[in-house]
Amino acid sequence: MKLYLTLIFEFFKIGLFAAGGGLATLPFLNALADKYPWLTSDMIGQMVALSESTPGPLGINMATYAGYMAGYNTFGSPLLGVTTAFTATASLVAPSFIVILIVSRVLDRYKSSLIVNDAFSGLRPAVAGLIAAAAWSVIGTTLFNFTASVFGQKFLLPEIILFAALMLVTNLKPLKKLHPLVFIAFSAAAGIAIGYTVGW
Repeated sequence: MKLYLTLIFEFFKIGLFAAGGGLATLPFLNALADKYPWLTSDMIGQMVALSESTPGPLGINMATYAGYMAGYNTFGSPLLGVTTAFTATASLVAPSFIVILIVSRVLDRYKSSLIVNDAFSGLRPAVAGLIAAAAWSVIGTTLFNFTASVFGQKFLLPEIILFAALMLVTNLKPLKKLHPLVFIAFSAAAGIAIGYTVGW
């Protein structure tokens, strides 16, 4: 029961304050990884890769994955992992429903108010900052190993080469017309192949 209450509290808090979409949840998830044993920084990198490769919003996919892993690692049961996944996901989306219900009732009345317009103007740079912090945490997790003591080991060379190659390929004019799923499938296949050959 304690785990369920923890998931409700933590993911409700993330859903309430992670304005700007799924990537804005990453700083909160990194804080969870430091706080609880059922989530690690390596798992967050895997969550980003899986969530970006599967249908659905990034934040919800990540909450589902984190919730499942919390239940599975704590109880050792896939079935209980499903219940904790549902708990984390529902807790993440609940604040959005509550806030939208309140905002939809209030906004009609105060939409011409200068204070309301200024508040929304102030939110924009805050959201941009959250997304920038999330982008840096993804880059830091996937391309660098800041915990390494030797400077040369701080750079994850295979990941950096794959990242540079994909950036180059996806910006070639003839390939820009291809559907993003082609690049997602190619990236997943390349990651699996390199993982087995290099030993990620």
